[in-house]
Amino acid sequence: MTMIGKAVHIGVDLVLVSAFLAGVKRNTGLTVDLDQIENESVRYYSGKYLGVGEKVFDFSSAYFSSSDYFTRK
Repeated sequence: MTMIGKAVHIGVDLVLVSAFLAGVKRNTGLTVDLDQIENESVRYYSGKYLGVGEKVFDFSSAYFSSSDYFTRK
């Protein structure tokens, strides 16, 4: 596997983990406590990372709700 392929694979995995955390936040209210991160730049980019998951979760929810293959129960 090429280096680009590995980078894409890891990137997709990271987005999936972030979207999973967004789903947990939406369904349970539990979220990552970013205040425990001492380094300010790491805290900032961690917030950005979690924000990507929120956007992916929102897009996925909107897409699935407009699809004929999914229904609410």
